[in-house]
Order: sequence, then C-alpha cells, then structure tokens
Amino acid sequence: MSTVKKYLSLIKFSHTIFAMPFALIGFVIALIKAGGKVETYTLPAMPNVLLSDANYLHIYSNRELLVKFVLVVFCMIFARSAAMAFNRYLDRSFDAQNPRTAIREIPAGILKANNVLWFTIICSVLFVVCTWFINRICFFLSPVALFVILFYSYTKRFTPLCHLVLGLGLSLAPIGAYLAVTGEFAVLPILFSFAVIFWVSGFDIIYALQDEEFDKSKKLYSIPAWLGKAKGLRVSELLHVLSAACVITAGFVGHFHWLYWIGVAVFTGMLFYQHSIVKPTDLRRVNLAFMTANGIASVVFSVFVITDLLIS
Repeated sequence: MSTVKKYLSLIKFSHTIFAMPFALIGFVIALIKAGGKVETYTLPAMPNVLLSDANYLHIYSNRELLVKFVLVVFCMIFARSAAMAFNRYLDRSFDAQNPRTAIREIPAGILKANNVLWFTIICSVLFVVCTWFINRICFFLSPVALFVILFYSYTKRFTPLCHLVLGLGLSLAPIGAYLAVTGEFAVLPILFSFAVIFWVSGFDIIYALQDEEFDKSKKLYSIPAWLGKAKGLRVSELLHVLSAACVITAGFVGHFHWLYWIGVAVFTGMLFYQHSIVKPTDLRRVNLAFMTANGIASVVFSVFVITDLLIS
C-alpha cells in the first residue's frame, strides 16, 4: 500500500462526504442568499458577486470566487484530516485493545504514531494558512475551530456528550464556508450548522453502539455506554428529530422552493431509514446506516438545496 493510500485510509477520506456537501451549501447561500446582499447573479457563467452594506463593499471577480472556493475545500480537507489523524493518534492504545479497531493503521503497525502526530500538525498549520488567504475573520477564528475539532478526541475520556462535540466540529462547515465569502454571520447558515450538529451526533451514537461493552470495560464515555443500547437509540432519534426540525425551519427562513422540500424529504427519509434498520439487539446493519444512509442524506440534500438556490 502506498503512503498516500495509508494516510487516506487513516483519516477515512471517504467520510468527507458527510460535511463537505454542507460546506458547499454554505458557500452557495453566501453567494445568493446573503441577507439580500447579492445584487447580481448570472447563469450559467460564474458570477461577479457584489456584497455590500453600510460597512462593507467588495466585488468578487470570477477568479476570486474560484480561489475562495478552492480555499474552502482545502480548509475542509486539512481540518478534517487533522481531526481524524489526532483521534487515531490519541486513541491508539484503546484501538489496539478493541478487536473492531485493532486493524487500524497505528495499532496494526502500518503507520508510526509519531508520523501520524506530525501529519496532524502539518494539516493544522495548512488549515490556518488557508484561512489567512480567505479573510480576517476566518483566520482569527481558525484556532477556535482547531480547538473544537481536536478537543473532541479527549471528550470520550470524561463525558458521554462526546457525540455532540463531534457534531459541533462538523457543524463548522456551512457557517465557515459562509464566513469565507461574506465575512459575517447569518441566521440561515447557522440553522444548517445546528442541523449538522444534531444529525452527526445522532448517527455517531448509532455507530458507538458497537463499542458499548468495550467502552464500559475501559471506563470510556458514550451515550450507549451510559444509557445502554435501547435508550441510546432513543437519544439518537431525538437528535435526528431536532436535525429535521432545523432543515425544515431553514426552508421557511430561507424562502426556499419545491426542490428544497424534495431534498428535505430525502434527508428526513434517510434519518428514518437508519433507525428502522438498527435495533438494540441487531447491529448487523450499523455500517449501512452510518455510511450509506447518511452519505445519501448529505449528498442528495445538498444537490437539491443548491439546485433550488441556483434556479429560483
């Protein structure tokens, strides 16, 4: 296996499918729905976007927008890579003792722990560098974002609310992409961020069902280890109801049209589906719920949202 493939496997690069589509939603909302600030938009060519208010005036050229977009994508990749690598580095001793995770790169001897730590540091630095080239507010907030996504790896050691911290980390995607373009906060991308917090927290609880007994034996914290599988699934359901409520609320706040609501139907349908196939006594389809259902939910939802934004 090549070194690149080893690191892509380490950080589970395919899991980028969860947060990246929401970052794209935040980016497009910033171009089109930024509180009425977007004065011009033409299709099919990429626009020159005029953002203005009493204190802010900037016209983005096509080239500047492309650079912004590339920087946002790189920020997503570097931040997530740093978070995943640090999690694998910090949990390496636990992973080695858990039969489910003993095949991971560090306990299996595929990658050295020190190299993974250096990979984390490099990705963190590159993330901050990218924010410097985006705008001032993203740069100043980059240490906060790094703290959240790296701190998650410690939370399983002292709180069962670790799932919410993971959700918080991924929820930075839509609001971060919005900030990259506008340099300010707004209600709509924040609603999408809350949707991500509840969505990710909910499916992370489902994933953690597999390690309930191991977590208890090692005095690690998770909702399933704290409440048991059945009650843990109830908490996951509640979080997913809250996530659905957020995307529905966002639909009204953003004055979206019928394509958006098709996306909402698919998103909520995938939430319902994953709870229909995972039971406290039957965890055989946890991976189907975790990866397939949530991957479909994220990608399909973002396609409908962005399409609605572009053609409405």
